[in-house]
Amino acid sequence: MKSVIVKNLFTLLFAIFILTGYSQNILTIDEAIEIALKNSFNIRFADADVNIAMANNSRGNAGMMPEINLYGMDNIEAGFINQKYSDGEKKNYPFLASNAFNTGAELNWKIYDGGRMKLEKTKLEESETLSRINYKNQVLITIYNVTSAYFDVIRQKQQLKSIAEIISFSNERVKIANAGFIAGSLPKTEVMQSQIDLNISLENAIHQEYIISLAKKTLNNSLGRNNDFIFEVLDTIIIEPLDLTLEKLTEKIDSNTEIKMLQNKLRIAELNLEQANKLNSPVLTLNGNLSISQLNNSAGSLTGSTSIGPQAGGRISYPLYTAGENKRKQSVAKIELMNVRTELTETIMLLKTALNSAYESYENQAKLLNIERENNILARENLMISLERLRLGQTNSLEIHQAQEYLIQSNTRYINFQYNMKIAESKVRQLLAEI
Repeated sequence: MKSVIVKNLFTLLFAIFILTGYSQNILTIDEAIEIALKNSFNIRFADADVNIAMANNSRGNAGMMPEINLYGMDNIEAGFINQKYSDGEKKNYPFLASNAFNTGAELNWKIYDGGRMKLEKTKLEESETLSRINYKNQVLITIYNVTSAYFDVIRQKQQLKSIAEIISFSNERVKIANAGFIAGSLPKTEVMQSQIDLNISLENAIHQEYIISLAKKTLNNSLGRNNDFIFEVLDTIIIEPLDLTLEKLTEKIDSNTEIKMLQNKLRIAELNLEQANKLNSPVLTLNGNLSISQLNNSAGSLTGSTSIGPQAGGRISYPLYTAGENKRKQSVAKIELMNVRTELTETIMLLKTALNSAYESYENQAKLLNIERENNILARENLMISLERLRLGQTNSLEIHQAQEYLIQSNTRYINFQYNMKIAESKVRQLLAEI
């Protein structure tokens, strides 16, 4: 008798422990998202891409600015010179040394190429915009992943709380069975069956602690920190209402970041085709030069000269024959444009389907949750009545076991409906780019 009381006391303390949980290091969903946005490697990569695109977006990179270079050159020659003039005069120089020095600054500036430079600058601007949209997309993906992982921990904790409730009922059932057996109103099998069910619940609690540990590791990984970091989460799944109808939500699908990225890629593909169509345009380049030249000879009629001054000119070129290269580039640009258009059409269709599915899941889980809320109250009351009937000797372990199973299943459904509804809500917000 004493061992049974001690065991029942242990199970009661265990149930209280897992019901109360930990109170230290409470991590809220907002804090989790903030940590993830700070630590996410994908967001870091996306941010680096933004910085690269910003650096590339310049008039110089588009070829619109002039190039100015400094140069210097010095040539030294030495050798035997034999000269013969038209009047018959001859001159021989057994050793003639010559030094030619030239330095200056030169400018080259392409001022016209059929508009390809302007199109290139527009492409660079579109590329920068694309990188910023991709950054927002990574933020949305991170928020969704963290939300899923965070509320999964809450779900598993609620499941543990449900098991703890069953342990409490099972403990009460063991007490009733023992008291009934001592009084002679219940058989020994009732005591044994109640203890078996209690032990199974204790095993479930231990296994559920393991599942919670795995869920926390998954959340830590989503937050970009060591998976053994100790923390606790809140114990309530908070569901925000979706105030708009599906039709109104679908009208906002254009705000989706994937669609915006493809629209941006489509614009870049159109610019590529425009550039390809202008490959046969003439190219006009201005050039200028400011130089200093000096020549020194050791012998001869010209022993030295120096020149200083500017030069200016221009160059125009027109492609007459490129072996079909320009046509090839135009054909490739057209194909790439068609591919992006097709991808955009497909993506819009798939995202509308995904939005429709997420919204319907939200609505479906909401209806199921309302029904299960009543079911849960009834299942709990049913178990309490069954326990009282057991106390009065009016029922057996089979009825109690079934009543416990009904409550366990109802708790599980109720918890899962809440979680699924939250995930559906989060998916809708991600698809509509709502941060």
